[in-house]
Amino acid sequence: MKTVGDEWAVARGFDTNRTPRMGAGMGEAGGRGRRELEAGSVSADEDARSRLISNRRARRLRRFWRMLPSAPRCKICTSPFGPPVGPVLRLIGKGRWPGNPKYCGGCFRDLYRHREGAEVECTLFFADIRGSTRLAESMPPSEFRELLDRFYATAAEVLVRHEAVVDKFVGDEVVGIFIPALSGELHARRAIDAGIDLLRAADHSDGDPWVPIGIGVNTGTAYVGAVGTAEHVEFTALGDAVNVTARLASAAGAGELLITESAARAAQFAAAGLAHRRLELRGKTSATEVIVLSVGQATGDSLNVG
Repeated sequence: MKTVGDEWAVARGFDTNRTPRMGAGMGEAGGRGRRELEAGSVSADEDARSRLISNRRARRLRRFWRMLPSAPRCKICTSPFGPPVGPVLRLIGKGRWPGNPKYCGGCFRDLYRHREGAEVECTLFFADIRGSTRLAESMPPSEFRELLDRFYATAAEVLVRHEAVVDKFVGDEVVGIFIPALSGELHARRAIDAGIDLLRAADHSDGDPWVPIGIGVNTGTAYVGAVGTAEHVEFTALGDAVNVTARLASAAGAGELLITESAARAAQFAAAGLAHRRLELRGKTSATEVIVLSVGQATGDSLNVG
């Protein structure tokens, strides 16, 4: 069975079922070799040798990091985060990655440096505060900021616990990406579980949430990687699947988790007996069928894997 680190190394980023479109996740040789190959300055055999050397170096580095004390460690390269070694490694970019602190920034360095990524099937997660305009109107700005900070922290903790990448905080919205190489084959299932956990954390199970949240979960192909300018680069997901998920979160009522049929299939999710809804999403030419889930339904047979 492949570990997360093995899968990342084999896929050189995310997807073992597609031709990779990015440089090596660990080390600069993979990305540089790919660019030289495309430019015609190296042969395919030379490129293969370069990748083999790069993979060997990565394995040797992982063995070296494992010899050092200071758990916890990066789940990809095993470099330690804790003292006494962790603080020193932060100076060379091996500190915790903002997208998910279970990984180190060094394992994503080349993606950021060369602004690379890949088209992969993944599951997108959008959580939106319902009625945020009314909430902001009803309290002082500093109090609203405290509410948003609590929402951000709660959502980020849930997403990280379920092996997601925390994409961004945008106003009253939190975005997460569940990538197979980091979240596993049941990335869609993890996203659904994260949605239920976030609704519970917001006290929707009690009927009196401290913040009203609507969530959208969708599985589809997106471009995932580092995008931006030389001065400002972000790790994010782009494409129609992302736009659909954002529309779902906007359409979800307080306490609702809307799940597309593609996400339900990918999650092997048994949706029998659950409410279904047909949505006319803004910008889409055809209706979108979704499953409507709430905290009260997230028990027993309704969440069985098919």
